[in-house]
Amino acid sequence: MASHGRNAETTPLSISIDDSDPAAPLLRVGGDLAFTTAAPLRAAVDRLLVAGPPALLFDFGGLLFIDSTGLSVIVHAWREGQQRGTRVVLRETPRFLTTILDMTGVTGLLARPLPVVTPAARPATPA
Repeated sequence: MASHGRNAETTPLSISIDDSDPAAPLLRVGGDLAFTTAAPLRAAVDRLLVAGPPALLFDFGGLLFIDSTGLSVIVHAWREGQQRGTRVVLRETPRFLTTILDMTGVTGLLARPLPVVTPAARPATPA
C-alpha cells in the first residue's frame, strides 16, 4: 500500500514485546507487515489478548510497508479486544499508515468505545 519506489516485503518484519506493564502491553512493529510476514504479529496479538489487558498498544514507528493482510491484523486485534474489553491503541503511526487507516475506516473502528464486558461474558482463558 505504501511503496515509495520500493518492492513490498523486502524488509523483514520485526516485532518486540514490552509486557512490563501487564495492563498495557506494547508491541513494537517494524519493517514490512504483509501477507508473508503477518502471522507472527497476529499470534503475538492473540497471546497478549488472552490475559484481557485493559489496553494493547502498538508502536508502528519502524513500519515501512503494510498490505491488506497487515491491516487485517490491526482489525483482528480491535475485534478481539472488543470481545475482551481491551482497547487497541496505535502509536507512532507513519503518515502512510495514518492515511490508509483513515481511508479504510479503521481509524473510526479504533475510536469506538468498548462495550461493557461482564466477567461472565468474557471468553474463557485457556488453563
